Amino acid sequence: MPVHLKVDDGIATLTIDRPRALNALDRETLEALRDHVAELHADPPAVVVVESTGERVFVAGADIAAMSAMSVEQARAFARLGHATFDALEALPSIVLAAVQGAALGGGCELVLACDLILSSDTARFGQPETNLGLIPGFGGCGRLLRRVGVALARDLIYSGRLLTAAEALAAGLVSRVVAAADLREETGRWAGALAGRPPLALRRAKEVLAVAESADARSAARVEIEGFAGLFAADDTREGLAAFLEKRPPRFRGC
Repeated sequence: MPVHLKVDDGIATLTIDRPRALNALDRETLEALRDHVAELHADPPAVVVVESTGERVFVAGADIAAMSAMSVEQARAFARLGHATFDALEALPSIVLAAVQGAALGGGCELVLACDLILSSDTARFGQPETNLGLIPGFGGCGRLLRRVGVALARDLIYSGRLLTAAEALAAGLVSRVVAAADLREETGRWAGALAGRPPLALRRAKEVLAVAESADARSAARVEIEGFAGLFAADDTREGLAAFLEKRPPRFRGC
């Protein structure tokens, strides 16, 4: 299988494993990723880590060899599959953390943009170089890149096809944190573990409200935030968190 799923102690790990193809996304890989994400929707863990095998490349993009023989209808179906897969990943109630050890290009960049948080090694690079091939991003990259880094930089990156270093991606707000390549695995585990120990209901509600705030008008976003905030007062975890603060002790969250 080109994608593996492992769940351990509230943390699921999705591993893209096509090292000989530089982890490029062909139909089989997208379908496998889609199916695993569907499993996670049925029983969402606290945290999902998205990673890949190899050192030099995270995901090189969509599989160019596969695309070279596509008709218009086949390309349309391929793009729809990519959109459906990344939309489902983005819609997971879990906090999704991408661990990027190398180049995340084209479809690889679109994959990490569908994640909540992006942890990058200092040797990674990011970009949407599809116009170098006479194409445009087809798996949601135009919209997600624009929302992540702003319209000016999104236009620059897509029109020019140029790549960002990890440091440039951090400055642009594309990635969340950058660490030394040798520390990426350890830092991924540390961050995922810390997130898994956070109050799960609050994190899920925050993710829901942030998703609305990203696209809705200010008044609609405010209404959703108010209801999201108030609704948590029915949760045992909220009562526990408030009591623990007042009693000056660590909280014991149970996810209810």
